[in-house]
Amino acid sequence: MGFAEKRGTYWRGRFKIAPGKYGTVSDAAGNTIKYETRRDAEKAANLEEVKVQGGLWRDPAAGRITFAEYASRWYAEQDLAASTMQNYRHHIEEHLLPTFEEKALADIQRSHVSAWEKAERSLYAASSVKTWRATLHLILEDAVEEKLITSNPAARRRGRGKRAGRGRDRGPEKVVTDPLGALLVAERAALLSGRDDEFVATILKSYTGKRWGEIVGLEPEFVRPESIRIEWQLYDLDTGELVRCPPKDDSYRDIDVPRWLSGLVLDHIAATNPQPCQCHNRVYVFRGQGLARNGVSGARLVDVARRAGVSTGTVSNVLNRPDRVAEPTRLRVEQAIADLGFVRGGVPDGHAAHWRRNGFTTWLFRPAVEGWYPKKAPQEARPVPLLAEPWPGVPARGRGAAARAEACWVPIAKGLTPHGLRHAHRTWMEDRGLLNTEKALADERMGHIDGSVSARYTHVTPEMRRRLCEGLTRLWHASLDARRAMNPRSPVGVLDRLLRSRP
Repeated sequence: MGFAEKRGTYWRGRFKIAPGKYGTVSDAAGNTIKYETRRDAEKAANLEEVKVQGGLWRDPAAGRITFAEYASRWYAEQDLAASTMQNYRHHIEEHLLPTFEEKALADIQRSHVSAWEKAERSLYAASSVKTWRATLHLILEDAVEEKLITSNPAARRRGRGKRAGRGRDRGPEKVVTDPLGALLVAERAALLSGRDDEFVATILKSYTGKRWGEIVGLEPEFVRPESIRIEWQLYDLDTGELVRCPPKDDSYRDIDVPRWLSGLVLDHIAATNPQPCQCHNRVYVFRGQGLARNGVSGARLVDVARRAGVSTGTVSNVLNRPDRVAEPTRLRVEQAIADLGFVRGGVPDGHAAHWRRNGFTTWLFRPAVEGWYPKKAPQEARPVPLLAEPWPGVPARGRGAAARAEACWVPIAKGLTPHGLRHAHRTWMEDRGLLNTEKALADERMGHIDGSVSARYTHVTPEMRRRLCEGLTRLWHASLDARRAMNPRSPVGVLDRLLRSRP
């Protein structure tokens, strides 16, 4: 058992931690507790040894490691998908370190976590803050398992906090559209880009429900007459790198497609003759739109991020909101900027090999859906300037475009996102008035796994696949006929040919 040891004018408690290793009774800060009597010291030492034997003892000194040091070690030990690693890094660097960086793990209290969460909620969406707190909880839970701290201050205690109003924190319902809406969005996106890629990609996403990375990462060899194989995706990291990786949750699959859809994609491949990209040296069906932007010196934002070992979001914060970045990180980024000679406001340097999710959404998809370019400093939100003819209007380009505008687009489905087309496709399949697709086939098509017993006893038949393709064809023809009733021609070449071919 434990014993007392005389140290000058006081007694200290000593207890056995392991064979040949003894500890001293200490407070939460790791300081030795001084007892006036031998009996008190022995009693405290015995209690500590009981904790050791029961596996409940924690070394107070171990908890003196700072959150920054432990989080850095924790992150380095993770072996996860590139997307997950990117998200963790973003959470830690931009939202956890500014508050907890210098705090010792043992000093982080529930009140500190609650105060941090309240401050974050005043600036960001509740759903985002919830995600960041989950990352904090995960890090501190591992610290508990390593016996660095006794409990997790980020854990939520059940039955605490107000219940009323929790529903207000939920995200808005996903906006979807019908087949005609998808066709009109595809046409507008092609008019904004001045080419057919965006039209074909938007139609393909609407009629297959493919994820964004699966669209960008589609290779010609996987486009077949009656199906499209999902074998790879391109994941867009904050560093600017596009990672070629397996589809989400290893959802390899063949998506059944009608002949008209595979023909649309194969004709596009033949017309564009895509060449291997420099990043992967592989051929992809779709090309990036516009020009890559670099610094005047040739250094890009992503180059600064890589040199400093941070995300592009952190570099952006250093440039725009330096007070939100921890000082050591800020100094490291500023040094990288100086070393590379990075200058804000880049110049064009070569065509982009692939779409970037943010760029595609901001400058092509949202303007096509809503008829407005979103607010992007220093410019305010503004309507897409159009020349009225030919219908449905052609974007006016160049200097003074707004002054030359004759019309603007009305919204098609305000709030619709590229991912919303995936929701729309599933909705079409579930709608009894449209496709009424069996759940097993719908799950297979979306790349979802249903682990229920009923799903285990349900199988997809060739007849189910045939009915689905016939239903998709009906929806496609109906949308073309509805668009033709508005105007029999289109300034988008591929759509114009489709309209003219209708009987």
